[in-house]
Amino acid sequence: MTSFVALLRGINVGGKNLIAMSDLVASFREAGHQNVRTHGQSGNVLFEADHAGGPDLETAVERMLQDRHGVPILVVIRTRDELATTISAAPADHGSDRLRSDVFFLKGPATAEAVLTELPELRDGVDSVAPGPGALYFSRVAALATKTRIQRLMAMPIFQQMTVRSWRTTTRLLELLDGA
Repeated sequence: MTSFVALLRGINVGGKNLIAMSDLVASFREAGHQNVRTHGQSGNVLFEADHAGGPDLETAVERMLQDRHGVPILVVIRTRDELATTISAAPADHGSDRLRSDVFFLKGPATAEAVLTELPELRDGVDSVAPGPGALYFSRVAALATKTRIQRLMAMPIFQQMTVRSWRTTTRLLELLDGA
């Protein structure tokens, strides 16, 4: 069995796509996944499956969620090792106390390099972005966070192929996959 995290985009945010975590757990269990649990209320599902992962698993989970809950939900799935690689590849200061740091997980076929070529101008001295494996690392200086220009990326069509997690949530998901 392989350990995975499914990162669901846009559920329980702003009163839209409301799905109880207990319903998500039931959906994944009924689909044959093992050791299913959630973290937080915004669509972090940890599970085990006898599957290699990749786009086929993402498509199957998206279809299952659409059938069960009646709303299209973008799903990005990472194995435990892929999540660990994303975390270890982050810039050295990502997640430091002076920054507000996030990971923008990309759904294939989007790549970090392709998104960077489309990225609008960010605010110098406030925002920083770096490519990672299947992700972008985005930080803004905490003291200047209200001056960020990240909303420009969030307004672009490519943003619909991403789901965002805070650095704290991202690292906690790995801890949970490791049994903490």
